[in-house]
Order: sequence, then structure tokens, then C-alpha cells
Amino acid sequence: MTRKTVINGVSTQSNFGEKEPLPTNEDAQAEAPEEKVELQKKVTLLQGISIIIGTIIGAGIFISPKGILKNSGSVGMSLVVWVACGILSLFGALCYAELGTCIKKSGGHYTYILEAFGPQMAFVRLWVDMIAIRPSGLAVIALAFGRYILEPIFMPCGVPITAVKLATAIGITTVMYLNSMSVKWTTRLQVFLTFSKLLAISIIIVPGLYQLFKGETKNFENAFEFNTVDLTGLPLAFYSGMYAYAGWFYLNFVTEEVENPERTVPLAICISMVIVTICYTLTNVAYYTVMSAEELLASDAVAVTFAEKLMGNFSFAVPVFVALSCFGSMNGCLFAISRMFYVASREGQLPEVFSMIHIRRHTPLPAVIILYPVTLLILFLGDIYSLLNFMSFMRWLFIGVAVVGLIYLRYTRPEMPRPFKVPIFIPVVFSLTCFFMVFLSLYSDPVNTGIGFAISLTGIPAYYIFIHFHRKPKWFQKLSEFVNRSLQIILEVVPVEH
Repeated sequence: MTRKTVINGVSTQSNFGEKEPLPTNEDAQAEAPEEKVELQKKVTLLQGISIIIGTIIGAGIFISPKGILKNSGSVGMSLVVWVACGILSLFGALCYAELGTCIKKSGGHYTYILEAFGPQMAFVRLWVDMIAIRPSGLAVIALAFGRYILEPIFMPCGVPITAVKLATAIGITTVMYLNSMSVKWTTRLQVFLTFSKLLAISIIIVPGLYQLFKGETKNFENAFEFNTVDLTGLPLAFYSGMYAYAGWFYLNFVTEEVENPERTVPLAICISMVIVTICYTLTNVAYYTVMSAEELLASDAVAVTFAEKLMGNFSFAVPVFVALSCFGSMNGCLFAISRMFYVASREGQLPEVFSMIHIRRHTPLPAVIILYPVTLLILFLGDIYSLLNFMSFMRWLFIGVAVVGLIYLRYTRPEMPRPFKVPIFIPVVFSLTCFFMVFLSLYSDPVNTGIGFAISLTGIPAYYIFIHFHRKPKWFQKLSEFVNRSLQIILEVVPVEH
């Protein structure tokens, strides 16, 4: 089977699965860039840390840490849960540090499941990500951005929903544009936004701890009242906490673009998780210094209530910081996830155009914009929060499967170089935690979880229709070639040079 590629009006043919070279005629050579067309290693240690921290810290810590307090039953137990979830997330991050240094490919969960368990399970993960998890997750973060960026303008009134959705669409479009234009500027922006988040958190932590040292400790009296602790609610508290820490895996999606990944990936992961755990715990301590447990549970936006109590007129700045935090999460998430689609295309599980690079900007342009139409469609037409409920358990299921893959590879491929190796109890504990959270979803919300599971199962027939069966109808082959060729010309992208 052959495929056609058109670049600058020149048609070439090659066997399917091979990467064809750039045209060799004089005109094409004159227009070809001097640099090799590929994704370059531009992610430094600082940028790696900013990708992880900037993606983990979204709107949650500013808006709603009350889920953990509500289900843990006391101030002291809620702080214990925050620390414990940080440690458990560090376990998962260390597992991914080992996977990222022994499998030096981008793509994160998708790549590790592909290496350990084969293409069918990897495709189901890709399918669920593409049709539901990623677009709905991106839309939720973007909605929080839209709401909080407009809040200072409309204060003290509520923000109209139409205005929120328009601001959200502008935010998504801006992030897509930045990621399409330059890897360097995307990572630089991520560093800036990460420092903005840490500044926002320090604006909460410093005054809060100052009040604590002044003796404002009444809200910590009887912090561990066990008569208020509901043991059946603790698993739900851990579920909320693990969700708040989710994002430690995003650097593994861009491993091929990281400078010296054997050193940078484990170091960036460990530094980031320590910083995030300390920030989350101290932020909650600051909240409790100023607000009682009852006041925190009654608040819709904890950081805003905190600022109003302690800072007066300065509280208008908090929504701006929350909006910047959400923008950073969108930027980091899209930067990482686009590489999964890029790798999936390279593995033959998505149309080949998604593994091509812009000829001048050296960005995976098709892989960046693949989510754009679906995200906007969900934003304006779909029930985003239902989709998230359907799919949140699938995220933990596949992360657990990827970590089980680490254990499996230890025994099936012991000769594989492992520059960074974790004790075996760490992946065992973390994978059991993931599967426990999946079981918890089945128990606490069987309807939504069942619908999500059914949506996920559609990936199996999709795999056999689009990937497994090689003898596709001629009209389908011609249409596929036409779409690939047209997109390649419109987007000015070419296959990666080897």
C-alpha cells in the first residue's frame, strides 16, 4: 500500500509506515528550512518543573478544598488527607519517573500501556482520551478561567453565562494558538504562569501563617475530634485529594523534548511534588487560621472568602490569580496531551498527518489543534460535568494499568536499562490505590461509572474497524489520502526528518 504526500506542490509516494524525505527538486530545496524538521529538546529542568506544578495547581486549591473537609470530618484529619494524598501522588510520580527514563518516548500513559500490554489496550486509552476525557477536562478548566477573569469586571453582580462561554472560547483559542506557534514561548509562558500561581498561593500562606503565629489558633482546637470523623467518608476524601494532585504525569508526555531526560525527569517530578504538597498543606492551614470549618464548608470560593476576611479591598485580585492559574493549567495540559496524539499517529493509530511538524515553527500543529473542535462543541452544546463524572474513574484505571505495566516489564524485560529504579513496594501500593479509587467510583456512583465504562468499551470495535482490519474499502483509502494531503498543504506540515 502506498501513500501520497504533497509538499510545495510536489507529489511523492512511499510505502505505508515509512517516512518520506523532503522533496529533492531545486525549488523545494530552496524553500526548505536549514534546521532539521523535528521536535527539538527545549524543555529544561525549570521548564519541566513548571509544566508539572503549573498543570497540577489549577482552580481547585483556590475554590473548593471543602470536599476533603466534608468527607474527612475534622480539620486535623483533612490536613492528614492532604499530606497523605501528596505522598501517594509522589509514589505515582516516582513510578512514572522510572517509566520515563527506561522508555524514552513521549506519550505518557498511552506509550507505557502500548509497550507493556500492546496496541489494543493502548488504543482504548487513546480513544477515551480523545472523545471525552481531554476535551471535557479542558473545557472545565477553561470555564473556570472564563468565569474568574470576568468576575472583577462584573462585581458585585454575577457573570452572565454567555459572557463566560465567550471568554472561555477566547481562552481555549489563545492557548491553542500559542502551542501552535512556538514550543519555546509556550514553555516560557508556562514558567511565568507557574510563578504567578506560587505568588498567589504565597499571598494566602504568608498572611495566614502570620495570623497563626500571632496566636489565632482557635480553629485548630480539638482538630482531631474523632466523634466527627466518618470512616466511610474517608475514601471519598482521598479521592478528592488525589484528584487535586492529578497532573504529576504530564512531563512524561513530552519526554522526547526534555534535555537529558534520565536526570531531568526524576528530578523535576520529585521537586515538583514536594513543592505542591507543601503549598497545598500550608494553604489549607492558612484557610483554617482565618475561617472555621463551618465557614469553609459554606463558602463557594474559599480563597475569595479568605481574602475578603483578611485583605479587604485587595480581594478583587484573587479572581485574577485564579484565572491565571486556570490558564496555566490549560497551557500545560494542551502542551503535554498534544504529544500523546503525535505519538499515537506515529504508531499508526491516528491519521498520519497528526505526526507531522510545522515546516518553520517545529511544532506538532495538527496534534495541537485536534481537540479544538470537540472542546468547543462540548463547551457550547454538551453536559461537561456529566462527561467528567463518566470518565474520572477511567483516568485512574488506566494510570493503575500503566503502573502495573512497570511491574510487568520488570519481569518480562529485566534487561531493559533503568537509570532510575524505584523499590517494588511503591508501584504495588500506588496501583492498588488506583484500583481502589475505581472500585470506589463503582460503589458510590454506579450509574455514571457504568455509562463511562460503556463509552470506553466503544474503543474495542473502533480499534478493529480503524486499526486492525487492513483491507479497507478503496473509497475509504482514497478519502483518507485526500484528507491527509489536504491538511498537510493547508497546515504546512511535513513528516519528521530522521
